[in-house]
Amino acid sequence: MSRRTHRADAPPVPASELAVTSADGSRIHVELYGPEEAPAVVLAHGWTCNTRFWAAQIRDLAADHRVIVYDQRGHGRTPGAGPGGYSTRALADDLEAVLRGTLAPGRKAVLAGHSMGGMTLMAAAGRDAVREHGAAALLCSTGSSRLTAEARVLPMRAGALRTRMTGAILGARAPLGPVNAVSRSVLKYATMGRGSAPDRVDTCARIVHACPRKARVAWGQVLAELDLRAGIGELRLPTAVIAGTDDRLTPPVHARAIEAALPHSLGLTELTGTGHMTPVEAPEVVTAKLRELVALYVTVDSAAEAVSEEEVA
Repeated sequence: MSRRTHRADAPPVPASELAVTSADGSRIHVELYGPEEAPAVVLAHGWTCNTRFWAAQIRDLAADHRVIVYDQRGHGRTPGAGPGGYSTRALADDLEAVLRGTLAPGRKAVLAGHSMGGMTLMAAAGRDAVREHGAAALLCSTGSSRLTAEARVLPMRAGALRTRMTGAILGARAPLGPVNAVSRSVLKYATMGRGSAPDRVDTCARIVHACPRKARVAWGQVLAELDLRAGIGELRLPTAVIAGTDDRLTPPVHARAIEAALPHSLGLTELTGTGHMTPVEAPEVVTAKLRELVALYVTVDSAAEAVSEEEVA
């Protein structure tokens, strides 16, 4: 593939792209970056986002890692759901398809998820593909249950009314409209820390506003009823957790509960003043944690060996 020049803030250029087929026939768009034989990292984005959300991590890691990112169903370049619809089972099916479609049998990778991507890892924790390919995991700004009850997007006292209104917001069918000063301000308040740089707010706004309304609404309804507490106990990989202290969507109470219930916790990192969009707001911290997990749990030799076996097969 020929090299392309691009601005520093432009999306990274993948080494290759492919579509994998999920259990219900849905086609999942996947992008691969970096050397094929390098240690692998698989990144799952959150609600209303897409592969561009991981741009900072891709730019840093692709020099010496095989970085695998994909669009959740209905997001980015992945079409809307097939017969399996929108559900936590579908999240698990899609991740399993990505792992099977991009990693040779037995090849290990660090699995990372932000928000709904972290919920994907919990939903898929008991799947054979996760046990076969997962070396370690990173959960960023996520929760396993009671999302509407714990969210602090609405400046109201906690209770039944706030919970109902938050659920209504998650499933709201109104279009988001164009990205402008007002919409950027709203998004920053709801999802990012007060000190977030304007360019990072703009990046998140453009990603979120690009999400098709049908997928946003359908997944919002799934999140409002989410309960993945059982999945935490199934996530037997060494797992690190990151949360922002100013996260209004999934406040740190979720991260603390998850960390306490993990079978093999590597600890919780709370980022002071950071909101929900940790991979964009604090990219250096998230990338450093990914590098640390790879160094501890994935070896170059095992990655190269798996690639060689795939080529022979």
